[in-house]
Amino acid sequence: MKTSPRPSWRKSSYSNGQANCVEVAGRPGAIAVRDSKDPGGPPLAVASSTWRAFTRRIKGDPGA
Repeated sequence: MKTSPRPSWRKSSYSNGQANCVEVAGRPGAIAVRDSKDPGGPPLAVASSTWRAFTRRIKGDPGA
């Protein structure tokens, strides 16, 4: 059985090295989001298109 590679988690650029932030990782067709204080906890999976719309909205993109 082939196992999937471990996700490459990235911390928010706004975290400034603090422990209270979110981390994201790309997965096929989705974005996984987790709490950096609980890296072993379950991640939240969001469809890639939904994640793109969310990030455009929070960045103030008028096309969102």
